[in-house]
Amino acid sequence: MTFVAPAAVSAVRARSTAPSFSVLIAAYQVADCIGEAVESALAQTTPPQEVIICDDGSTDELGRALAPFEDRIVLIRQENRGEAAAKNVAARAARGEFVVILDADDVYMPDRLEALGQLAVERPDLDILTTDAYLESQGRIVRNVYTSSWPFVTAHQRREILERNFVFGLAAVRRETLLRAGGFDESIKRTTDWDCWIRLILDGSSVGAVLEPLARYRVRETSLSSDRALMIEGSIQTLRKACEHPQILLEERIMAERSIFDLEQRLSLVRLRDMLSESRRGTRRRAAAIALARSASVSTRLKAGAAAIVPALAGRYLKSRQGRGWVGAGGTSVDRV
Repeated sequence: MTFVAPAAVSAVRARSTAPSFSVLIAAYQVADCIGEAVESALAQTTPPQEVIICDDGSTDELGRALAPFEDRIVLIRQENRGEAAAKNVAARAARGEFVVILDADDVYMPDRLEALGQLAVERPDLDILTTDAYLESQGRIVRNVYTSSWPFVTAHQRREILERNFVFGLAAVRRETLLRAGGFDESIKRTTDWDCWIRLILDGSSVGAVLEPLARYRVRETSLSSDRALMIEGSIQTLRKACEHPQILLEERIMAERSIFDLEQRLSLVRLRDMLSESRRGTRRRAAAIALARSASVSTRLKAGAAAIVPALAGRYLKSRQGRGWVGAGGTSVDRV
């Protein structure tokens, strides 16, 4: 196993035993797929202390899907309040030293918890642990999460987390640290994991990873601008919130503001592309406004200017450049490479 993590700030002595892990699954309308996820958690070479499922107000046959596991899981039910709320309820009920996220449509490889435990033994100073994983679309493995174009970073994690979410979402988090930070923000719908990692890292936590693909992360392929717009809006919301964090440094806030600026440029083009593709009224006026905005980048202004002059041609060009991407559980998006 290959372990990577930031350099320890002081001498670290390895633990004598691995920590305990509680697996958390937020479940909403997932009766068709949750069984495989639960089975993968229960079949670990190092068994979890518990598998906690929070049913977030499902109206499907979730109870029937979980019946084969009823004596091996903890099931909590609540009214529909969203994924972040379900994770928080499960985390508060957990007894393990670490809570480990498992999305209901994903699966762990059999030795995932064992590998996370080995990393925790070697680096007991880490509060967040993750692994590489296979991205799977329509039953086909597309690539690993971590690649040369999307690496896990060990240096300058405070700065890097404000530029992109480099923490693969099926992460293990020290339970006390998570709860002390207030858990997952229930007001953020699409990027709640990223918001949580930002807050923890700015509070002083470090992240380590096992660079082996130890999960299968199912994603759906999409080219819909509505999906991308919602993800970008969530990212902007998350970064604006990060700028108000009491521990953020001036240079880090500047980086976050730069990231917000870049995201706002992308969002304006995504919305313009949507207007062009649907031939909406007011498209030329909207394109001209973007082209004349001094706050926009040169590239954004040129594309918008072309759309204002020849909208049909610009629409075809932007559509051809849009490509496709993957959007996964919890709103995780990964651009195609």
